[in-house]
Amino acid sequence: MRDIRYVFIAVFIFCYSMYVSISYAEAADISLHGFFQENYSFDVRASNPDGGDFKLAEERLQLKLEASKDPFHLFVKADGWYDHIDQKWDSALREGYADYTSAKWDARIGRQIITWGLGDLIFINDVFPKDYEAFFSGRPLEYLKKGVDGAKVGIYPGFASFELVAVPFFTPNTFPSPNRFWMFDPMPGVTNREEVKPAVTLGNTEFAVRAYREIAGFDAAIYFYRGFFRQPSMMPDNPLMPTRLTLFFPKLSVYGASAQGRALDGVISLEAGYYESREDRGGTNPMIPNSQTRFLIGYQRQMWEDFTIGLQYYVEYMHNYSAYVSNLPDDFPKDPRYYDLTSVRLTQFLVHQTLKLSFFAFYSPAVGDYILNPEIKYNFTDHIWAAVGSNIFGGGNQASQFGQFAKDDNVYVQLRYEF
Repeated sequence: MRDIRYVFIAVFIFCYSMYVSISYAEAADISLHGFFQENYSFDVRASNPDGGDFKLAEERLQLKLEASKDPFHLFVKADGWYDHIDQKWDSALREGYADYTSAKWDARIGRQIITWGLGDLIFINDVFPKDYEAFFSGRPLEYLKKGVDGAKVGIYPGFASFELVAVPFFTPNTFPSPNRFWMFDPMPGVTNREEVKPAVTLGNTEFAVRAYREIAGFDAAIYFYRGFFRQPSMMPDNPLMPTRLTLFFPKLSVYGASAQGRALDGVISLEAGYYESREDRGGTNPMIPNSQTRFLIGYQRQMWEDFTIGLQYYVEYMHNYSAYVSNLPDDFPKDPRYYDLTSVRLTQFLVHQTLKLSFFAFYSPAVGDYILNPEIKYNFTDHIWAAVGSNIFGGGNQASQFGQFAKDDNVYVQLRYEF
């Protein structure tokens, strides 16, 4: 198994060598930046399942190197940190890619973060990996997105713009650790588990396409994705008396569209997607997600100077629901045919925009659960800022998306020095 400490060391060596060689030759524009961050999150309702009282306690260093010489561009972003909970050093290459740019097309190869779609923390056509543990434990929002190792090509023929993505190495979502978060487990007694990721083959390479252009004053786009669900499904060795679970990632295709433009004195966003569950098109296997249709409408408006409100309404409709219900084991929680989710984001800047007051909330009318995220952020200087916030969960039941975290309420503190 690759030790990622060596990845971090290699990135440092690579950054330094590029810096020296490019500077000496005066062949490109380069910059080296980063930050030092302290991030702590502690429980306010109950201790963790492992008995600890902190969701997060770390010091983190990030370095970013950029080097450009037309038509090429290099970008590397690497993190190293000390985790006080696990009492160990760790590291990660968050991004590392090379760009080539021309008038009609461009290309990017390497580890990159790709963002598609219009939702605010609601992802329909943004099918790329997320880190939900980072979000629920109080890391800065940028850590919700994870990079993928692949290639992206942009083509600009004039009548529209196109992005084509190929990802040969599958990256799943990161979900909260069962040691730090109270989470629902439908088979808690089965501890013999194995996670099986899609093999690295040409047939398993993820492909995604986005085409976009302006239509009647709206930014419109259509999407296609062929790959896998990023949340694993459970397959027991014996449905009646399981002794072993295989966690695997079912095949998925997504067909979607979006449009965004000015209306009603604000900005309206519309997005939809059809999720085709390619391994269970009939919906008879309750261990594999059924096909779904998903829809989002959002509205954002500046109500007065430096105050913005954002509203969203999201719906999932499960196809082949009767087949799903009839094959679901009696002791498994039943998902609704229609699942809906509302959100509100309030943002107010004060003191010459150095003080930011924000509030974000999800609430599901279908199941009654919620998450509340108030936060205060203050910029002491152009290089130093701090934030204090909270994640509050509740409602629903022990199996619902946010209700399962009812004992995981936390308060977090972030302090960053950027250079």
